[in-house]
Formats: sequence, C-alpha cells, structure tokens
Amino acid sequence: MLKKIKHLSLALPLMVGTLAVQAKPLSLERIFDDPSLSGKSPVQLKFSPDGSRVTYLQGKSDDYNRYDLWEYNLKDNTNRVLVDSAKLFSGPENLSDEEKARRERQRIFGKGILEYKWSKDGKALLFPLNGDLYYYDLASAKSKKLTDTETFETDARFSPKGNYVSFIREQNLFALELESGKEIQLSKDGGGVIKNGMAEFVAQEEMSRMTGYWWSGDETKIAYTRVDETPVKEAIRNEIYADEVKLFNQRYPFTGTDNVKIQLGVVKLNDQKVDWIDLGKDEDIYIARAKWLKDGNTLSYQWQNRSQHKLELRFYNSETKAQKVALTENSETWINLHFDLAFLKDKKHFVWASERDGFKHLYLYRTNGQLVRQITSGDWAVDSLKGIDEKKGIVYFAGRKDTPLESHLYSAPLFKKGDAKRITEKGQYHNVVLAKDNKTFIDNSSSDNKPNSAALRKVNGEFITWLEENKLDSSHPLTPYLSDLTKPEYGTIKADDGQVMHYRLFKPSNITDGKKHPVIVNVYGGPHAQRVTNSWRSKNLYFQYMAQQGYVIFQLDNRGSYNRGKKFEDAIYKNLGVVEVADQIKGVEFLRTLDYVDPQRIGVYGHSYGGYMALMTMFKAGDYFQAGVSGAPVTDWALYDTHYTERYLGHPETNAKGYKGSAVFPYADGLKGPLMIYHGMADDNVLFTHSTKLFKQLQDNEKQFEMMTYPGSKHSLRGKQVQTHLHQTITNFFNRHFDVK
Repeated sequence: MLKKIKHLSLALPLMVGTLAVQAKPLSLERIFDDPSLSGKSPVQLKFSPDGSRVTYLQGKSDDYNRYDLWEYNLKDNTNRVLVDSAKLFSGPENLSDEEKARRERQRIFGKGILEYKWSKDGKALLFPLNGDLYYYDLASAKSKKLTDTETFETDARFSPKGNYVSFIREQNLFALELESGKEIQLSKDGGGVIKNGMAEFVAQEEMSRMTGYWWSGDETKIAYTRVDETPVKEAIRNEIYADEVKLFNQRYPFTGTDNVKIQLGVVKLNDQKVDWIDLGKDEDIYIARAKWLKDGNTLSYQWQNRSQHKLELRFYNSETKAQKVALTENSETWINLHFDLAFLKDKKHFVWASERDGFKHLYLYRTNGQLVRQITSGDWAVDSLKGIDEKKGIVYFAGRKDTPLESHLYSAPLFKKGDAKRITEKGQYHNVVLAKDNKTFIDNSSSDNKPNSAALRKVNGEFITWLEENKLDSSHPLTPYLSDLTKPEYGTIKADDGQVMHYRLFKPSNITDGKKHPVIVNVYGGPHAQRVTNSWRSKNLYFQYMAQQGYVIFQLDNRGSYNRGKKFEDAIYKNLGVVEVADQIKGVEFLRTLDYVDPQRIGVYGHSYGGYMALMTMFKAGDYFQAGVSGAPVTDWALYDTHYTERYLGHPETNAKGYKGSAVFPYADGLKGPLMIYHGMADDNVLFTHSTKLFKQLQDNEKQFEMMTYPGSKHSLRGKQVQTHLHQTITNFFNRHFDVK
C-alpha cells in the first residue's frame, strides 16, 4: 500500500553563508518544474559485476522524468552518460495494461530507462523498453533488440551465468539463449486467469514481491509460481479519463473473499518438465518469497498462512523432491515480511531476520534448521542485511541502533559475540550498497535540508571519492532558495501508554512575539511507514513553501508506524483509526502549548492512509482539527485487499466489530469544519469507489464538503501538471479557510 543522497563535508549554514546567494521566493510552480530542485539525485545505484564502475539512473536536466543510465568510472574517476535512453528508443512509450499496473505497484514513474540489469561478466546490459528487450554491448556501445513482437515482454533478467535472458510474455515464462537466439517456452497454459512466473496483485502491492520466477545458480532450472485467479471475485472497475471511461473486469481480492490459487513448481530447461511442490493441504496460503541455496538443488520458499500469524521457511530438494521446514515464525498479531535471508558460501549456514524478541534482528542458522546464535540484539531495529564477509566473520547491515530517525551501516561479528559498530556518519540518513567483495560501499546520504549525494567509501567508512557530490554550489538549482529554508525541529511526545513518539516541526520564518500562526498537521499514520526521519524528501519542499506562507507544519509518527519495534506497531491491531487518532490529538495538545500557534486554525492533510487519517481526525476530533484535506483515502476497509487488511484487522467474519469501527462512515456526522477530498479517477489501488461512497453519505447527511478529482490519475497522482495543480488546490483550501492572504 498505501507501499516505497550523499555526504557533504560542509554544514548547510556555512555553505549558505559562503555562497551569499540572494534568496528567491519558492513557488509551487518551481517545486515541480525542471530542473529538479533535488539536483543530480541518482537512483538505482549498482556496482558493475567487475567492480570497475558504479551505475545509476538520472533524469535529464531538461526533463527530470526521463532517465538515462549514467556511470562513475572508477578507472578514470569520471561521471558520464553510459547509455542515452533516446538512442535506444525515442518517442512515446506504449505499455500493456499489465506493465502499467506493475509499474504502479513498483512506484515507478517516468520515461526512458527505468530498469536495467547487468550481465554476470559485466560486458552487457539489458533494458526493457516499449514492451521489447534491448541488449546493450559495452565494448561496441551498440544495442540490439532481443525481441520484436506485438506482445509485451516484462520482468526480464539475465540468468546467473549470463547464458540466457528470461522474461514473461503473454503470461508465460520464456528463456532466450543468447548465443543461438533460440527461445525456449517454459510454460504453455498462461492466459486469461492463468499467470505463470508472475506475481499476483497482493504479492506485488503488499508483499513487495514483483516477480514469480527464480533461476537456480547452475542455470538448469527455474522455480516459478502458477497463479489461477478463478477463485478471485471479479469486479467491474472503471477508470475515468478526460475523454473516455475505461471499464475493466478486474479480479480484485477484497478482504474476506477468496485469493488466487497458487502453485510453486520447478521447470528444467532441457525438457521443460515441471515438478510441482507439495504446499500442503491448506490451499488458502501465500508464497511470500523464494530463493535457491548455494548447492543449486535446494529451493527455499516462505510459506505464510492466511491470517499471517505463521511463516515457515521451507527447503525443497529439486532432485529428491523431499522437503522440510527449516524454521517457523509465529505471532499473535502479524508477521512482517522481509528480504533478509542470505545463504553462506560454506553451504552450512544462513542468516535470517526475525522480530521474535520485539525488534527486527539478525540470526545465524545452520542449514539443518538449528539456531546457532542471535547476531544483533537491543531495543532498536535492523533495517536490512547488506552483506556478509565469511572470511573475516563479519555481517554488514543497515539499522537504527543510534536513533530511529536515521539509518546507518553497521558491522557485527558473524560467528562470535560482539557489539554492532556504526560505520556511517551520524547526522544523516544513509542508503548503502555494499560491493560483492565487501571492501567498499556506495553511501547514498541526505539530511532534512540536504539533497542526496553519493560517495564511494571503504568498508570502514573512509571516503574514497564522490560518485555524485550534488554539491550545493552556485550552479545547484536549490541554491537560490537555500537561505529561506527553515531548519526543522525534532522532538518527542509520549503516547497514552507511555511509548515515545517522534515529531518534526517546520516553523515559519516570520515568527514575532504575539503573532499566532495556522498549523497543518501532515499525517500518514499507517503501518510500514515512517515520516519523521532526518532525510531529504522532495515532498518537504511543499512544507517549506507553506512555512514561508506563515504556516507551522507538524508531522508525528503515531503508534502503528514502522521502525520502532512490534509493540509500537501492534497497538493498532484489529482496531484501525483509534490509537492513531488519539496520538495525533496528543500532537495537537502539544501544539497548543506553543505561543506562536493559533489553536483555532489547526488543519490536517494526508494522502492514502494519511487521507484515511485526515477523515478520521476530522470526524472524530473536530474540536482539535478545524479543516482537513483527505487524498485518495480508504473509507471502508471491506473495499481493500486481503493481505494488507487482514494483516491488521483480521478476517471480517471474526472481527466484524473491528471492521465497522475502523471505517469512516460511523463518524461522518461528527464533521464540523471544512473538508476537501481529492482522488485520482483511475486509481487501481485505493479504488475511486472509496471516495464516491463517502461523497454519497456526506450528501445524504447534508454535510457540505469540497472535492477535486483527477481524470486518468492513479493512486500516486504522478506528473508535473497534476502535482502542481493538486498543491495549488490544497494551498488555496487552507488559505481560504484559515484566512491567510
């Protein structure tokens, strides 16, 4: 759901003072215009297989939504365009409905090169573009089309040894032998309700599993899922565009209804024979993950029951067909999925992440399922496993040991006891990519008012070189606006149960004694999300703009938010919109103690789960929130999908009271202040029906409200024009109702 860069040596105030650049007023139009105010912010940073270069995607200076592939060449210390997307394919890109939906699930938006894969030898690249696949040879700097069909090829990748390219076409799995150009069709019955090698809707949207197939290391076989959507209820969904209405017969797994029927099999390339794995008598299950062990014969897969109270890591031997449960995770609430499973080269051990002690930590196991030791521990969370140096006996991971507001790279002993040691610099948020040899890492860092920059560092943290400094000098697009950016303040508030919640506050620059300012509480508030971090988000430029207009902007991560441990999350279980609202009220009570806050002009604004929270606070706490903007809100959890909704509310048959109490409708009569609701009219995640159902109730109850709808826009409401208009609309709404000139 409701779901998805580097270190500067100078402090921001010093930098601004040194540049002595005359500040320009920040405008909404400029925030969403070219060039991006974030500067050169690379994404999808990767080491090439031979370690000679770092590659990344970067938007063009005249169109930040069109991406090229760049490289930092470590031999000559030069940044350059490696592949210009226009030379591969120019013109409008036509995508299948399946690929459009897949990109929406991935939160990918833009044009040009949006995905790329390296060959194992580092001599070639693979690009999916306009429904076809392009093979790019680095030595000749030439590309060739691997496919040229009227159908669309998706989810393409090189095989582990680089001899094949695999992909999905018309809901079947294919492998193309690069040397001969021969295509091998590995599944035959795809089409209609049958999807082979493809992730079903909830796997993509809620499990972050974007694929349905996995190569074995020796390239002799592929594990893949076969999904039968027959049991899933078919609903007619409309997408309203400016000049047409499209109707889709979509199989959408509404909470409490049937999911897909899923099978997991292993197909051999030489004869296309499929062995189907026995998943057990219970067919109402999820396949969350799959990954081959180093022996090439054993497939691991993560089996999750419908309630999500149980997760089993199972090992299946593709030769003997025998399988066993390596380990089991249990929870009285729910189990958070993760990708932190790594099999050691010694073929005897693996590392696994678990929240069994209340916080996500790493554990060392033997492949027979025996626990060796807990690697990390404490009242803080591991974010993700980054690498393992078996020779030195060190594990590298991202985590929050120092503060929940920043992610850092740490190291810890793998086989023996020892404390975790922080490698990256405090005061910034770090996203890192560790090299395969565990000697260097890409440090993609930022802070609240410093856009992303990318550095190459030794594994001890020592600086080697900039990959993209993104320096805030006179040429940086953000520089003219820097001196007027407010430095957000951070603090904590205690919830009713004593747990500590973190907040961030953007204060207006024109605060004077006795002047009272309006407030916008920007809320998300839902699980698996965290808003209050010391990191750069381009979205915060809008809050900077509003602060310059005289608003106070307040963000609070209430109970239920992520990266604070399971106790903090579990407070919302089976009753959504209760403790979250209570915690946001605590935030308003704090705001009322500030002498520059006008307690009669406190508004709330949120999108997606934040849109739901905006409605719940306006309906249930109208004495605290005087105006609200709700974007793409969930209004009725019965209209949302199985995996997400049942994770937090349980099954509708066993928690009917919780579902009713978690919907917005029982509280709609409590609306006191002005309310605006906006929604994309082609939203296939939080369906437009959520809003229209609320529109009708508010109208029937003679409750006045405002609305703004966006034809053709999906859940994220992408696009410069749409985003500009949307934020103009939000701003005008608060200005009108809070009497801001």
